[in-house]
Amino acid sequence: MTHEFYMAEALALAREAAADGDIPVGCVVVRDGEVIGRGRNRREAAGDATAHAEVEAIREACARLGSWRLHRCALYVTLEPCPMCAGAIINARVEEIHYGAREEKSGCCGSVLNLFEERFNHRPRVYQGPLERECQEVLQDFFEKLRGHSGGEQNI
Repeated sequence: MTHEFYMAEALALAREAAADGDIPVGCVVVRDGEVIGRGRNRREAAGDATAHAEVEAIREACARLGSWRLHRCALYVTLEPCPMCAGAIINARVEEIHYGAREEKSGCCGSVLNLFEERFNHRPRVYQGPLERECQEVLQDFFEKLRGHSGGEQNI
């Protein structure tokens, strides 16, 4: 499988979130070529500030492995992780992150700051892409439709 394949899986989850009225963010955790965790944004649906795609995917991957340590795992997410999700990634010991769209308001892979360059006990490798354009488009489409119906924009 390719990086594009895994990001496409995350994009499908992002589209599911959008269909349910949540900001379209999707995430998969991959180990040894197999998707072991999937998540999508459910903040609006669950009324839970912590219901982010990365957190869901990490929880599922940990349950599947029976361990909180996600050694040899890569995380693919359609939007640059926020501080909470970056912390979860560090604490789960995810080895590498691939993110699609930059998040200028709260991104922690370099847009606002890079938590993964700080002196934590674990530093995953971080890559922007693949499918950056597609990840940006799904977000832009969501917010254009939202503004058309409500006249305002939710905060990510």
